[in-house]
Order: sequence, then C-alpha cells, then structure tokens
Amino acid sequence: MNLSGSVVLVTGAAQGIGAAVARAFGGRGAIVAAVDANDGQLRCQADALCAAGHKIIAYPGDVRDGLAVSGLVDRVERECGPVDVLVNAAGVLRTGPVIDCTDEDWNAVIAVNLTGVFNVSRPVAARMATRGGGTIVTIASNAGGVPRMHMAAYAASKAATTMFTRCLGLELAVHGVRCNVVSPGSTDTPMLRGMWHDGDNAQTVIEGTPSAYRVGIPLGKLAAPEDIASAVVFLASDQASHITMQNLYVDGGAALRA
Repeated sequence: MNLSGSVVLVTGAAQGIGAAVARAFGGRGAIVAAVDANDGQLRCQADALCAAGHKIIAYPGDVRDGLAVSGLVDRVERECGPVDVLVNAAGVLRTGPVIDCTDEDWNAVIAVNLTGVFNVSRPVAARMATRGGGTIVTIASNAGGVPRMHMAAYAASKAATTMFTRCLGLELAVHGVRCNVVSPGSTDTPMLRGMWHDGDNAQTVIEGTPSAYRVGIPLGKLAAPEDIASAVVFLASDQASHITMQNLYVDGGAALRA
C-alpha cells in the first residue's frame, strides 16, 4: 500500500501504538508529523526512523493545550503540506477503584484521552472539510465497550472519544471526510506492562482473570503494536473508502463482540 506524499499527523508518537503507527505510515512513503509531549523520546524515535529512510518530523506538543495545538496544526500544514490523515493515538492510563480515584487522576485521563482528541481533531477537521477530503482515525480501547474493574476513568474516556469520533464522522461525511475508531485490546506496550504486578505476565493476560470478570484472549496472544498500526493504515487508505463512523476491535476476540 503506497501512501507516498500523503501527510499524516500522529499524536502519541513517542512510544507504543503511536510510534508503531508512525513507522507504518513512514514505511509506506507518507510524510509523518509525529507529535508527543515527551520531547526527548519523540526526537529519538524520529531520528531513528529518519535514519531508516522514513520521512518523519518531530513536533513536540501537548494535546491538552487547545491553543497550542491549533498553532501546531498551522505549523505542520505550513511545513509539510495539508494533513491528509490524522491519527489520535495519545493516551494515558490511571488505574484503581473508583472510590479511590482522585480528582487529579480523573482529570488527567480525561484531559489527554478525550479533550486531547477534541483539541487535535477540531482544527484538522475544519481544514479537511474545507478541502473536501481526509481521514481521521482515533485509537480507543475495547475497555470503552466492556466494563473493566479498576479502569473506570480510562474506560469512560475511551467510550466518550469513540462516540465523539463517530459523531464527527457523521458531521463531516458531507465533506468527504471519513472518521473511524480502532479499539485495541491488550497490546504489548509500556502502558500494558506498567499495569503488571508481581506474578503478572503476558500469559496471565491471555488466560484472563475470572475474579475480575475478565475473559482471556481467544487467539491466545497479545497484540503487537504493529497489529494495531496495520488496522489504522487500512482505515486511512483508499481500500476503506466506503467505511466511516465504525469502531474496529483489534483484540484477538477478547471483547466477545456481537
């Protein structure tokens, strides 16, 4: 799949799924504007990908700051060209029982996972609508559709961003702009490994935790970040030209979706 010359803006590009998405688009000839609040790690990722022959430009930025994001989008379009694809991959996780969730925990998760998606999508969508085309893909989670113990803030943020993206797709359809969601399950990233405690490992996740009402993964393996990136690339490509407002679960069957 050749995306040569396309301009792709990816948030959360310093690690995990966002970094895999940046690699996937860069490997297909796209110009990738890589955005992340972690300046040092972002530049390391961009330098490594550029050394491998990809066209990656680092744009340090915090998706929580709406005014700064608008300026960043202006800069990306001046320096790289009109954004053809936006991938909202920035995300944070705070876990724990709801009754122990602090205001700071709640606000931190909502600020990045939901408000951040709004802050980036709004200026990009406005430009796409004016030009009459474009694609937006938001990375959510299967936790946005299946209750998870000790993940209420995260799950709520992902459910909300899923519906936001679908509503955006409805409004933008008349302009030829498609908006879709990819909902990963357990994926081998620093975020997942950060949830593991003593005795936890990939096999524990794969087998499930009955005491937490969590089924395992029917395919018997964790997702790799590249698995999620492949789904994003597909939804952004012309091969998905008649797909919009959809939520694609990439979780090895863990959500048991109807």
